[in-house]
Amino acid sequence: MKRVITYGTFDLLHYGHINLLKRAKKLGDYLIVGVTSETYDISRGKLNVSQSLQKRIDNVKSTGLADLVIVEEFEGQKVSDIKKYNVDTFAIGSDWVGEFDYLKQFCEVVYLERTKDISSTLLRKKANPIIKMGVVGNGKIAKRFIKESKYVSGVDVSCVYGRNIQHLEEFCKSLELNKYYTDYDEFLKNVDVVYVALPHSLHFAFCKKALLAGKHVLCEKPITLSQKETAELFKIASEKKLILYEAIKTAYAPCFDRLISMAQSGIIGKIKDIDATFTKLIENKNSREFDVSLGGGSLTELGSYPLLVITKLLGTNPKNISYVTSIDDEKNVDIMTKVFLQYENAFATATVGIGIKKEGDCIISGTQGYIIVPAPWWKTNYFEIRFEDLNKTQKVFYRFDGDGLRYEIADFINAINKGTKTYKLTNDESLFISDIIEKFMNRKSLKKNIHVI
Repeated sequence: MKRVITYGTFDLLHYGHINLLKRAKKLGDYLIVGVTSETYDISRGKLNVSQSLQKRIDNVKSTGLADLVIVEEFEGQKVSDIKKYNVDTFAIGSDWVGEFDYLKQFCEVVYLERTKDISSTLLRKKANPIIKMGVVGNGKIAKRFIKESKYVSGVDVSCVYGRNIQHLEEFCKSLELNKYYTDYDEFLKNVDVVYVALPHSLHFAFCKKALLAGKHVLCEKPITLSQKETAELFKIASEKKLILYEAIKTAYAPCFDRLISMAQSGIIGKIKDIDATFTKLIENKNSREFDVSLGGGSLTELGSYPLLVITKLLGTNPKNISYVTSIDDEKNVDIMTKVFLQYENAFATATVGIGIKKEGDCIISGTQGYIIVPAPWWKTNYFEIRFEDLNKTQKVFYRFDGDGLRYEIADFINAINKGTKTYKLTNDESLFISDIIEKFMNRKSLKKNIHVI
């Protein structure tokens, strides 16, 4: 007897899952299905699992395809199960190609072609709220986004929009997508929600068209390069009862949420100063980040992150804003910029750079102590609360899985399902960040408040 084993969360069981089970069943005579437990899902960064373990087990059993259903509870259990049940073949979806090659020393490993382009219409008929998402753009961040989406239950990234057919074909092949579109209107007809991952200068037009077509939108930061345009998008979303999110991933990370809560609790007294830095060296000056026509530059590329922590803790009404910047003479984009914000009773500095490198930490200073978040603070998974008496230092750790994009995806999907937006990044905060960026980009009219070095 040839024994086959496969694993999965099997949340909101749909025909994609069933097709995979059927294909696995055909590989042998006896199919074992491992259903992941809640604790294991959390430990491996799987988010938004909506059904209980027992419900998911019952759903798998109801297919009649599994000869035995077991529970996967810990990392490394696959090896134990293969040995325990004398498994001949391990089968898993092709979107995990290469991830389980280490099991080849114990049994045959087969990557089964996944069911591409899951029909949201069919899923809704089954009362399974799987959201069909399309990606606008096929760059590096779009690739990371699709890989991270696998860790969020309730969403299926089904297709991509772009202009270059060759690039789209390569993109779809590498990420197991079945469809691409070069016609944006046609693309919008085939998705429920849209993720916009285009150069900054294109965000407004593509977001607006998607919202007017009745689609929820998750847009990369900065959402637009103008406060007026950002306000217009939020107005359209509100009128159409749609969810519009700005994808500043740090805002949705669990540890960052805890950081903000603890800072606001008064544990370090009254907050008087924030100093946040994010720099990265981009050597290719022909890249999007150095293209002024696409909204390139340090502040547009990275400014959303330090401005996020500042507005979260000090608010959206500074008394004065000024800038110090270094401009690349050839490309006319800022390679490093400092934004100084003066509030009624506090001040803050946001430092960003794509051509100058600096330690990327965040320090929040108060009247009774301070919080330090070491680099890379925008991937918050650890911070220290320090006092004059170092014996009172508190160290706080929290998970930050993968690239962190799964957290914003999960929050976005939750908002769609519940019909309410999160507190983790408010419209006012996004509008504030857009305003800071817009004022800098219009620097010719800000000669008194900007200094070029």
